[in-house]
Amino acid sequence: MNIAFLDTKTVGDVPNLNELESLGDVTFYQTTSPSQTAERISESDIVITNKVVLNRELIESAESLKLICVAATGMNNIDLEAAEEKGIPVKNVAGYASRSVAQSTFALILYLMQDIRFYDNYVKSGEYSKSDIFTNLDRPFREIYGKRFGIIGLGSIGRQVAKIAEAFGAEVVYHSTSGRNTDQPYQRVDLDELLEISDIVSIHAPLNENTAGLIGYEQIRQMKPSALLVNTGRGGIIDEADLARAIDEELIAGAALDVFEKEPVRLDNPLLSIQNKNRLVLVPHIAWSSIEARVELIEGIKENIEELLVDR
Repeated sequence: MNIAFLDTKTVGDVPNLNELESLGDVTFYQTTSPSQTAERISESDIVITNKVVLNRELIESAESLKLICVAATGMNNIDLEAAEEKGIPVKNVAGYASRSVAQSTFALILYLMQDIRFYDNYVKSGEYSKSDIFTNLDRPFREIYGKRFGIIGLGSIGRQVAKIAEAFGAEVVYHSTSGRNTDQPYQRVDLDELLEISDIVSIHAPLNENTAGLIGYEQIRQMKPSALLVNTGRGGIIDEADLARAIDEELIAGAALDVFEKEPVRLDNPLLSIQNKNRLVLVPHIAWSSIEARVELIEGIKENIEELLVDR
């Protein structure tokens, strides 16, 4: 089997990556540009891609292609209809990053709530050494305990986040963006109510017709001035220009984003030029990427390929 992994740079130096070589003749490409894709998949039996786009034209031109493995959960970079018409299964890996994203969500929340950036700089700058008292209370923080924690999208990641929120002593409420997720041990509320009553709003929904642009300026205006907004779900759910405006108008206490509408984020993104920078934390789509999650991802890809080999 000829196997091409088109963008290994997106999974990094994961310790079990080379285990894929036990399944066939594997070519690892760090990255693949659109102009390189056709050639690199032309003689491949199996293609592994994280974010490289495989459109109809590419899929139809790959005569040897028998399986497309997506090194992620989302498959929006694959023309699924074209693959189905050609009888090529498309396999993703679901659930591998739930713990990683949940942990990262709380890393962002705690960083914001306790203004770690300020206090770290305060000590390292030498200002603490000049203090006449043992502490510093310039940036007061509140506890998660007793707060209302609103989750938008209560799938596997959302449920993991809910468990951690409960462990902190928060009251969890949720909004189902599909309207079908009703059998949960938490209070289900509509979006407007969730925004109005929550002290922390955490987004864990997919990007689709129900969620694109879900949170704009008017929705943020409904939130408490003391509330935090966190998105480790998908870029495009929050209108970034509206969020930048809301942050500078101090409509909410702060926001943290791990995902963006365009990735990498463009230099002209309004979030990069806000005035209230201490109210905003931005990280480059890393919430999913603990070492353990990436190991599990490669294991999932390997299992998907092994299933194909067994069936042949």
